[in-house]
Amino acid sequence: MKVLELSSSITLGSPLSEVFPFFSDARNLEELTPPWLKFEVLSPEPIEMAQGTRIDYRLRLRGVPIRWQSEITKWDPPRVFVDEQRKGPYRLWIHEHRFEERDGLTVAEDHIRYAVVGGRLVGRLLVHWDLQRIFRFRRERLSQLFGTAPAPAGRT
Repeated sequence: MKVLELSSSITLGSPLSEVFPFFSDARNLEELTPPWLKFEVLSPEPIEMAQGTRIDYRLRLRGVPIRWQSEITKWDPPRVFVDEQRKGPYRLWIHEHRFEERDGLTVAEDHIRYAVVGGRLVGRLLVHWDLQRIFRFRRERLSQLFGTAPAPAGRT
């Protein structure tokens, strides 16, 4: 099984004390997912985020309805949490979320390790571009919600 990786990072204009609570609410994943995926959290409220929590979702991937279940396999607020797919479209999906406060701003990083049916070719030709679009949307939405850090002096 060929494992592919994707990383994304954004420096948000809000402190960690405001950013992490947003991420710790599983319902907010709907807010960070592009509308074209028609993403919906199915698990009933309340969803208490902790190691071992399983969350069920429904979405449409390239028009195909998909059920997805993830499990929180690491929960270390407010610095890191990891979710892993237990049921869904990927052969492997491990998504690590990291947060660090720097000078009152929050660096939010995502690192995903994934594998798909069809191997590296399908992963690179189809899935990689979809994930790039999803994470571009996510960064734009986070910027709207929390602002972004100003550019360093001397850069335009």
